[in-house]
Amino acid sequence: MKLGVITDGISRDFEHALKRMAEFGLQHAELQFVWDKEVGDHSNEQIQQIKTLAEQYNITISCISRHNFAGLSVMDVEPADEIFQTHLHGLKCCIDMAKTLDTKLVRIMSGRKEMILFGHNGAEVWNVSNGAWDRFLKLMEPIVQVAEDNDVTLVVETGNNSMITSGFLGKKLIDDLGSKRLKILWDIPNTLYCADIPYPNAYEHIKDHIGHIHIKDAKVNIPHATLGICPLGEGDAAPYLADIATALKRDNYQGIISYESVYRPDGGTFEDGFRTCIPAFKRIFGDDA
Repeated sequence: MKLGVITDGISRDFEHALKRMAEFGLQHAELQFVWDKEVGDHSNEQIQQIKTLAEQYNITISCISRHNFAGLSVMDVEPADEIFQTHLHGLKCCIDMAKTLDTKLVRIMSGRKEMILFGHNGAEVWNVSNGAWDRFLKLMEPIVQVAEDNDVTLVVETGNNSMITSGFLGKKLIDDLGSKRLKILWDIPNTLYCADIPYPNAYEHIKDHIGHIHIKDAKVNIPHATLGICPLGEGDAAPYLADIATALKRDNYQGIISYESVYRPDGGTFEDGFRTCIPAFKRIFGDDA
């Protein structure tokens, strides 16, 4: 199993994060924020510095993970709009960065959530955000075309507050667009907030479409609109993690599993949270598990 981490969850000081990765035997770095910038905003010289440091510590880059298209309203935005074109430009910058850093994986987000997309027996009149899914597909078409033109793979994250909140919706998006350049970035704890059942339900439905995985753990309270991050193996994802790890090994998953280091213990730092959680991460998903 190929294990890594989103580096800014340790530190935005890239070399410091690489040292901690090396300390724990993690070999695949997912880049989101490096130094004072989000990926896609770095100069060519800074990208070369990232490449040099990664090579120095024998770390490969797994994914370029800007928040492309996050928060856009599918009901109000058109592909020609300036805000959409700004996000599209950011995606193109990430693709250029990915090529320099020898990865073909770039993350995208999926706009702002419309809660009810489909319905029947009256719900289609009273409850559904009519037209939202079709408008979403229209926005996705030029995004996927950029990936196809550049021979890279986009991974759409199952994100909170986004159109793609579940594995089911991720697979439906891929099926409806019909592109081999689009896969699911399966953030398993995020999907708990839409009441998805990660295993076996979601996994068996999407296993052939997973391009990248995020792991963390959390306590979810949907009625209270509350989320609390907790040590890995102590939250609502815990009952599913071992079965998912076994299934990924059984099915010869070839992608990366990134630990998303967003747990911060009381009075501590995110690096403290990283140190707390990585032993469980390696125990569950490592080769010796």
